[in-house]
Amino acid sequence: MRAVIVSEFGEIEATSLGNVPDPVPGPDEVLVSTRAAAVNYVDLLVIAGTYQFRPECPFIPGKAPAGVVEAVGEEVDRFKVGDRVLAMAEEGGYAEQVTVAADQCYRLPASMSFADAAAMALVYDTAWVALRDRARIREGEVALVLGASGGVGYAALQLARAMGARTLAGISRPEKAGLVLDAGAEAVIDLSVPDLREDLRRQVYAVNQGRGADVILDPLGGDIFDAALRVLAWRGRMVVIGFAAGRIPVIKANYLLLKNIEVSGLQVSDYRKQTPGTMQECFNEIFSLYEVGRIKPAPITRFPLEDYRSALIQVRDRTAHGRLVLTVE
Repeated sequence: MRAVIVSEFGEIEATSLGNVPDPVPGPDEVLVSTRAAAVNYVDLLVIAGTYQFRPECPFIPGKAPAGVVEAVGEEVDRFKVGDRVLAMAEEGGYAEQVTVAADQCYRLPASMSFADAAAMALVYDTAWVALRDRARIREGEVALVLGASGGVGYAALQLARAMGARTLAGISRPEKAGLVLDAGAEAVIDLSVPDLREDLRRQVYAVNQGRGADVILDPLGGDIFDAALRVLAWRGRMVVIGFAAGRIPVIKANYLLLKNIEVSGLQVSDYRKQTPGTMQECFNEIFSLYEVGRIKPAPITRFPLEDYRSALIQVRDRTAHGRLVLTVE
């Protein structure tokens, strides 16, 4: 089968498209014929060898493809050949076929396309766990989503609104304002201002009756995290999802005490390994909201598998608009 191959960790240009043996499912696995796989920022980290989980080279990158079940292992009774599924694989998505543990697969609604499923994978489940489990968001609360035009941020805006919260979108590029407003943001917060430490709080207070945010989701880190910590309302909860801005921030614990606030972290792949029941609940709600039209993925740009480098470069250079999805015929 055709697949993208990483022979050694490095830059995008070091990867190649080649042929590898067809995978064979183990007793508790399913073999999925890939139809679509999203291109994510985390794929760049895996390819470079800087992600916290390093596959053994050579390997096939690509997480959470969507496709059709072609075969099942002898111990699998949840799926049958022909089922349409989202396969939450940690790697192997950039290929024509992939094997995945059956308990990491989720049957797709009939109305959901493969491209939509791939585009929503990783970002909507991350946002759901951040909001429902880590932040324990409640109806009527105010959620400030940083990096709101990114994959997780866009998903979090939609989900928070569907969960009954008011939403504020923090973005660094003003041209992305229309995108986040379409996703359900009530107001746009400018993260590109010169004095973010003071101005972030001023902006949030101005649109929230003089008080801070109950929940903040942060995939950015760096100076933005430092400023956002000061914006939390009393008993507010911040969830750290990543450090796309570069610097890993440091917290002074006394500040948590003085404001009765919480800061927690989220590594969603651990949830898939440790609490499969929670993830089933997660996807049940995501799929239900999709079916009734309350959430939808960001605009999708499709690339054939052989053009994977172009898609990765757009993600690396931050020129992508919406979600980028590789399609496999």
